[in-house]
Amino acid sequence: MTNVLLLHHAQGLTPGVLAFADGLRVAGHTVRAPDVYDGHTFDDLTSGIAYADEVGFETVRQRGVAAAEGLPADTVYIGLSLGVMAAQQLAQTRPGAAGAVFVASCLPVSEFGGWPAGVPVQVHAKSADPIFVDEGDLDAAKELVATAEDAELFLYPGDEHLFLDDSLPAYDPEATAALTARVLAFLER
Repeated sequence: MTNVLLLHHAQGLTPGVLAFADGLRVAGHTVRAPDVYDGHTFDDLTSGIAYADEVGFETVRQRGVAAAEGLPADTVYIGLSLGVMAAQQLAQTRPGAAGAVFVASCLPVSEFGGWPAGVPVQVHAKSADPIFVDEGDLDAAKELVATAEDAELFLYPGDEHLFLDDSLPAYDPEATAALTARVLAFLER
């Protein structure tokens, strides 16, 4: 059993994010999935990003970081798109992190210092996702894989950004099944 902190994407703590969390729980893991949007969810990515901008991206990130308070040190941090900001900060700066999984986003390793020794990481994204590819996340993920001891980058065919969320139009069941199998194997290590 692994302790997991799952941080949602810019459309909020949607039913699809909760379903992914439940899938990890069914596999025997303890999952905390906090709502850093205070109950707000959005039908489209643009509206969700506008809300994060209104609240402040720094505030959203800090809410995600604060959600780790009281969790065991050996927690795996999973970030979905916007949630990667806090997940990556926690993985890089919270002593004892057991690992990290980043979906549809990755920040440069230099954002929070260097990648800590002994912390495994996976990055998952669509190979033609314009947000991931064109905004520097792919380059950051490649740098992470090149410099971390235990890092993997998985690219799935397609251009959908929030493909993991079965409550959104971008949902891709095949890519999500592959991602979920890889994440479950990662959590078993």
